Amino acid sequence: MGNPEEKSDVTEPKDAAGALSVCKVQEMQDIVEKEFVAFPDITADVINALLYQGREVVQADKLLTGPTESIYQGKEKLRTQYEDLCKYEMSDSRINLMYLIANQSRVDGKMLLRKAGYVGGAYRDQYEEKVHGVFPVIEMVLYWGNPRWKSSCNTRQLFRWCELTEDKWKYIDEFKLHVFEMRHLNREERELFQSDMRIVVDFLAEGNTYRSNRKIMHKSALIKIIKVLSGETDIEDIEEWLRGQGIREEDEITVCELFDQYERKGRIEGRVEGRAKGKIEGENRFAKLVQILMDSGRNDDLRKAATDQEYREGLYQEVGLA
Repeated sequence: MGNPEEKSDVTEPKDAAGALSVCKVQEMQDIVEKEFVAFPDITADVINALLYQGREVVQADKLLTGPTESIYQGKEKLRTQYEDLCKYEMSDSRINLMYLIANQSRVDGKMLLRKAGYVGGAYRDQYEEKVHGVFPVIEMVLYWGNPRWKSSCNTRQLFRWCELTEDKWKYIDEFKLHVFEMRHLNREERELFQSDMRIVVDFLAEGNTYRSNRKIMHKSALIKIIKVLSGETDIEDIEEWLRGQGIREEDEITVCELFDQYERKGRIEGRVEGRAKGKIEGENRFAKLVQILMDSGRNDDLRKAATDQEYREGLYQEVGLA
């Protein structure tokens, strides 16, 4: 399904075609990551594993999807900003806490300022009573890129170039960025996951050698996220392929079983494509030979080439089409 180490962060495009390709990969990756993490069991698992050391602090059935859109004042007009995922943790029909989850594919040196906008927007909604009650907000960043995240993760780091005394620092609000490098989690951290996210982070760590007998819950979504994190974008036919294999989302199937079937599909398609490509190339080569012989008035050679393969191969050698 691709090697996650070979296809990590996309590089800067060198031309218009490259820019289009980069944008397509980036857009596809953002959509698939968002959809995968949005499953309630995966959302709860991500929060518990990354924030609470694997303890079941958050339960999937207590999470309620919240709005991902907030408004801020731009230079000339109001602008809209979107967080990837918003979940309310409910308690006795009231909001106890809000979780915001951002999927990030590239290192962003100003991500802390974006967080301030997202979190500030959430608190502004509470102040303006657009939501019921007052509650704390936690934002976490799932970073899927390969280069390590070395950008600022707190206020002091972000403003380290400013000449500020401690007397000034004590009045500057402290913001922290909670970034989790999903490609670089160690084994102990990966083992805290209980959902399909465990399969994803293990695959990112181990690559194509990864095998497991773990049961898969979200089959289509799992194949999609693994493919896009490997730099691939051909994910449109996955649901159709699963139906063709008679695999339903509710069926029990292991990682090894599903991966082996999908990789076998790729090998079969590769052989079919290879034969089709070879046939086209062969036809094109013979068409060029026909044209050369006709232009040279070698009609006898042309008639013999049509029925004698050995003679035809000799002519290919002669005219430089071997």
